[in-house]
Amino acid sequence: MESIWSYAAGSGHTEGQDLTGCTVVANDGTIGHVDRQADHFGMRHLVVDTGVWVFGRSVLVPVGMIRGIDPKARTVTVACSRAEVKAAPRFRTDSETMDREYLASVGDYYHRLPPQDTAAG
Repeated sequence: MESIWSYAAGSGHTEGQDLTGCTVVANDGTIGHVDRQADHFGMRHLVVDTGVWVFGRSVLVPVGMIRGIDPKARTVTVACSRAEVKAAPRFRTDSETMDREYLASVGDYYHRLPPQDTAAG
């Protein structure tokens, strides 16, 4: 499950890259935008502001779910659906990004998702 917290080799990520403000896109539509990046306990993740899509709440997405980053278009593509992101363990407060148990439950959830077809189209 360690890989869920690391950027995939082909994701287009470069060390030190700031993804704040990038639009986050699932395989079936836009999720929101990156509010911030965090790396607590070696569990790297994005906090994504969903805007009105999920009643103004934010969601936490491990960086291992990133399938592609387009720095020119300022988009981050994740390897899951909007419904899968919405069904992830609920993110309520910023302190949860410092809670090892909460992060582990999020990682476990995303790790158990079925693999997505990367050749969509």
